[in-house]
Amino acid sequence: MTDSTAANPNTAKSLTIGVFDSGFGGLTVLRALLPLIPHAHYIFLGDTARLPYGSKSRETVARYAVSSAKFLHEQGADLLVIACNTATALALPDIQQALPIPVIGVVEPGAQAALATHASSHQDSLFRPQRDASSTQSKDSSFRPYPEQAKRVEGGVEKPASSPSTTQLTQPNHVLVLATQATVQSHAYTHALSALGLEASEKACPLLVPLVEEGWTNHPVTDEVLKIYLTEALAAAPATQTLLLGCTHYPLIEPAIHRILDAIGHPLTIIDSADATARATATLVAHHFPNLTPTVKPACTFYATDSIEKFQRLGSNFLGQPVTEVNLVDLGG
Repeated sequence: MTDSTAANPNTAKSLTIGVFDSGFGGLTVLRALLPLIPHAHYIFLGDTARLPYGSKSRETVARYAVSSAKFLHEQGADLLVIACNTATALALPDIQQALPIPVIGVVEPGAQAALATHASSHQDSLFRPQRDASSTQSKDSSFRPYPEQAKRVEGGVEKPASSPSTTQLTQPNHVLVLATQATVQSHAYTHALSALGLEASEKACPLLVPLVEEGWTNHPVTDEVLKIYLTEALAAAPATQTLLLGCTHYPLIEPAIHRILDAIGHPLTIIDSADATARATATLVAHHFPNLTPTVKPACTFYATDSIEKFQRLGSNFLGQPVTEVNLVDLGG
């Protein structure tokens, strides 16, 4: 007799979710997932030996990302969350082709959340005050499955959209994306937002990740760097109404971003791609695994390819709770 549970995820009784990042930032996605899907078992992999991905070629990022994804699948993951903007932007199709399980990245969910915010702005107000983890964004009951999920199920290939023109940047549906250099160079967010009818500009912020990892989330130096980045970006796109955080490190400095935006007189609605990805994952789980029963003991298992002590220290900050046990794994070159 064949094992129908293995062949058909709809009959699965428990769920293991793999979460992957090149480092620590993806823990903000895991942090958002835990309250939304509390009965799953989570396996997190930080490829800390090979970070940063942002300085690598597309081919190298794809090779690293696929090997990390395969490791999580071998550990029993039923679903994979690519909690890394660079890996999503440069290697999502490669990972989808390499694995027989549902795969979701962070770009499409962030773009869809920006679209939902733009639509609601016509019914509410263009500016919402600073939010916490239980914001109206995370409570949006109208949230629907994303094109990225549909591509994974149907095996489709993402088709990039054209970049916005200079004159289009003054339109009221403009979204500013803050991200790493590699994510900006891929124009992944511009393509995703353009496909939804939203215009976008992207600002590379290479200094923010080191500042966050240094623990300077509430520091005058970080404030000054943010002021420079935001002032430059908003000068180029003054009609911007929405700011999308295109790096999973950035939720830790969201309060500082709000503070600087208020100080320069340009408050914006902020979209956290980590929150959006968690909600998209919950939608995906409901669709693919409708017959789940709660696990007896929900838990998180952590793996890193290097720097166990650093992972424990920084990981606790990103996750918002202690990370006490991390397993070292060698994925090769």
